[in-house]
Amino acid sequence: MSTPDRVRTEAHAKLNLLLRILARDSTGYHQIETVFQLLDLADEMEVVRTAHGVTLEVQGGGPDLGPVDDNLAVRAAHLVLEATGKKFGVAISLVKQIPVRAGLGGGSSDAAAVLHAVNTLAGGAVPRHELQHLGLRLGADVPFFASAAATALAWGRGERLFRLAAPPAAPTLVAVPKVTVSTPDAYRWWDEMHPEPATRGPVVLDAEALATWGSIGRLGGNEFEVPVFSRHPSLRALFERLAATGPLWVRLCGSGAAVAAVYRSARDRDDAALTLGSNVATAITTMTRVQPGN
Repeated sequence: MSTPDRVRTEAHAKLNLLLRILARDSTGYHQIETVFQLLDLADEMEVVRTAHGVTLEVQGGGPDLGPVDDNLAVRAAHLVLEATGKKFGVAISLVKQIPVRAGLGGGSSDAAAVLHAVNTLAGGAVPRHELQHLGLRLGADVPFFASAAATALAWGRGERLFRLAAPPAAPTLVAVPKVTVSTPDAYRWWDEMHPEPATRGPVVLDAEALATWGSIGRLGGNEFEVPVFSRHPSLRALFERLAATGPLWVRLCGSGAAVAAVYRSARDRDDAALTLGSNVATAITTMTRVQPGN
C-alpha cells in the first residue's frame, strides 16, 4: 500500500476536569495530576509532503503565535522527520479555531496532530508509543493528544497516562476573555503562594467518579484558579457568572484564561451564552467528545 502525499486532520481542544499540582521537583518542574477531556472544538490542518524542510502557514489565531521555529507543530514535524531519516520535508497549513493562551491546549494538540500526520506520510514508521515519547519532549499535554483517547488521567510530567471511558457527550460553553494567561506565569504565581510546597500524593479516584457529569462536578477543582483569579479578578467574575447559569461542571481551562462549563442540554448552554455578552467574553459553543481525535 502506497503512502499518501498529504494528510488532512483535526486537532481538538481539551478541558481539564480536575487539575492538582502535587509537587515541585529540584529542577523547578511541577508534578501534576489531571483528567483530560477532548472537545469537538478543533483546529484544521493539512500536512503535505515536500522535498525537504518544514514550513508553516497559519490562518487565524491572532498575532500572538510566536516565531515559526518555536511553534510546537514545526518542532513536532522535525522530531518525526529526524526519527525517520529526514527522507522528505513537509508543508503544514493550519487553520486556528482554538484560542491561544486560553488553557485549551491548542498548541499541544496541533503538535500531536503533526506527529501523527508526518508519521503517516512516512508510512507509519514510528510506533504510537514512541510518538507519545516524542510528544513528551514538546510538552506535558502532548502525550494525551497523541494517545487516541478522548478522556484520560495523567500525572507526573504527562508521561504517565491512563485511558478512561469518556463520560457522555455534553453541551459545553467556553468563555474566552480578552485577557490571556501564559502557563509559565500561572506556575510562577502558584510558586509565590507556595514557596515550600509539601509533596502530596494523587487523589483517590474510581471509575464511577468520572462516569457522569454530576459526579465529575463534585470532584476537586483546578488549583490554578486561586493564583490566576487573584491576579485577574475579572476571570473570577467570569467564573462566577458562568457558575450562576446552572452548569453541571464549571472550571478554569488549564492555566487559563478561558473558563468552560458543561450543561444538561444545548438549550441551557445556549441560554448561558446569551447571558455573557460579547463585551465580557467570546462565547464558543461546542460538545465534549466520546471518540478520540487521532
